Amino acid sequence: MPTYFQFKTYFIYWLDQVSEHSLHSPFLFDFYTKVLHGKNDRSQFQHIESQRAHYLTDRTSLTLNDPGAGSIAIKTSTRLISDIARTSLSPEKYSLLYTRIISHFNCRKILELGTSLGINTLYLASSPGSSVTTFEGSPAITSVAKGTFDSLGAKNIKLIEGNINTTLHAYLGNADAVDFAFLDANHRYAPTLKYFDTIIQKIHTGSILVLDDIHYSKEMENAWNTVRQHALVYASIDLYRCGILFFDPSLNKQHVVLQF
Repeated sequence: MPTYFQFKTYFIYWLDQVSEHSLHSPFLFDFYTKVLHGKNDRSQFQHIESQRAHYLTDRTSLTLNDPGAGSIAIKTSTRLISDIARTSLSPEKYSLLYTRIISHFNCRKILELGTSLGINTLYLASSPGSSVTTFEGSPAITSVAKGTFDSLGAKNIKLIEGNINTTLHAYLGNADAVDFAFLDANHRYAPTLKYFDTIIQKIHTGSILVLDDIHYSKEMENAWNTVRQHALVYASIDLYRCGILFFDPSLNKQHVVLQF
């Protein structure tokens, strides 16, 4: 059930959103027409959506041990896989968008914070020649995602289990530059900014960063507003569900709210 805050922020988004007719930037016009409202061959992803459907009916109970949204300490809870799938997975519409972004900008080195059950990870890994490194804090969820990757033959996914506050820094210390990063982990202000500050040490002018659930809470909205105004961010797009950041100085500091 959406909160009052989410109803309010969606109404603001609805008022502010624009279409291609209001875009004067060639880059943003091209992004809107070719990427945001581009088309996928959805038959390519039928196996992933079949797995999503399976998750949505899976009554297996998992004991979760993970720093979740709104919690400073590690919290333990028990949830059904079907409930996790219903509330935590990226919608198909957005996962398809991420594949179009990756393809359009020829992204190869991909980072994901928050594997969850691995559905979005499979989409991110669908582009030929790409490699995905994904981070998940919950051992129980990690086990489920690994099983899915193995059963679907996903060979270009590396899953790193553990507290992302430590595993991300350790990994990036010896990693190549990141082309595309998707942040969907701890939905709190301070951790989100810490992840962002860590990742931008490995970005380049062609990198793209997507922040999920930017209007999930006041904390996340504040985090979004902070990162989009960072000195290295030259264009930002608000799609309500997620925000997209670009780091190319030729874009000359632009922010838009787009229909999607």
